[in-house]
Amino acid sequence: MIGRLRGELLEKRPPWLVVDVNGVGYELEAPMSTFYALGQQGDRVELYTHLAVREDALNLFGFASETERWLFRNLIRVNKVGARLALGILSGMSVDGFTRCVSSNDVDALVKLPGVGRKTAERLVVEMRDRLDGVAVDGVTPAPSGAGGVIRPASARDEAQDALLALGYKPAEVRRLLDRVDSEGLDSEQIIRQALRAAMPGQ
Repeated sequence: MIGRLRGELLEKRPPWLVVDVNGVGYELEAPMSTFYALGQQGDRVELYTHLAVREDALNLFGFASETERWLFRNLIRVNKVGARLALGILSGMSVDGFTRCVSSNDVDALVKLPGVGRKTAERLVVEMRDRLDGVAVDGVTPAPSGAGGVIRPASARDEAQDALLALGYKPAEVRRLLDRVDSEGLDSEQIIRQALRAAMPGQ
């Protein structure tokens, strides 16, 4: 089991990271909260990891904090919540924000997260309440996840669009969110952050 990586950040392209550890490049999928916490390419980074072993693949996920990884591991234990949805939840809401939603039965806020319908939101509240009871959150500031590709997006807005689609947002919803963001001069992470804020209630 790979529990933690420390090395040089070779590539940072939401939702994918590549970290060089003693000459070996590890490719990880991470929520946007982790991207926000990292530096630039070439910086030294340390990530907490979760290795998912399947018959046809080994998937490595990276997190900026142990609390994020803990929440991810508990989310994927919830019925019908897989890794993609768990990353989307971490990407769209901070750990402490999610904890508050569960403790206050705020289903409406959870439904705003990509891929989370009302039944899933209600299931999250019921199944996560006991697991989150007494958990000390560390105020990580989050947000997406998705699929990699060989060809890089042509612009920061295109890269943000790819990440939001990978999160589970529908194409029409992605266009609506991006239309609410003045993306001029912003990099993809800043565009994604603003789009995710626009998706949440009260924004």
